[in-house]
Amino acid sequence: MIKEIIVVEGRDDVTAVKRAVDAELITTGGFGFPKGVMERIKEAQKRRGVIIFTDPDFAGEKIRKTITAEVPGCKHAFLPREEAKKDGDIGIENASPESIRAALDKVRTESTEKRNEFSQADLVRNGLIGSGNASDRRDRLGQIMGIGYGNAKQFLNRLNNYGVTREEFENALNEIDK
Repeated sequence: MIKEIIVVEGRDDVTAVKRAVDAELITTGGFGFPKGVMERIKEAQKRRGVIIFTDPDFAGEKIRKTITAEVPGCKHAFLPREEAKKDGDIGIENASPESIRAALDKVRTESTEKRNEFSQADLVRNGLIGSGNASDRRDRLGQIMGIGYGNAKQFLNRLNNYGVTREEFENALNEIDK
């Protein structure tokens, strides 16, 4: 049983997550956030904590940002895009129970204190921006560290705000460079 309440986008996501783990869930209903949903998320965060587990796409990222702005201290789980794809559709509902459990095992808590452990120079030096395969490298690194895929700016933010250590970063880089 997962202690925190998992926030997902829709009913099909609930079904997929419940196939993988025993947990209580809240659905956002997509972008719309029906009346009372944000209040339920805030209350859940106070009582048990919240894990935001949205689709690995633009809409999912926007929902994640909206919740994070309103409800500080949430935990985050990220599903790799290729594990969420089916017939051109991207979503948690398409993932296997194993992929969902793996994503939830790598949950990260967003730091409320601003860290500057990593800089744009780190991204350039390690081929995470400015190279032909930078996007793929960020994607693979995000999977290994459990911070998900992001463009260069999002990725740098996640490195600094999700408690990634320099050692963890170096180890993940070594793994993708094998």
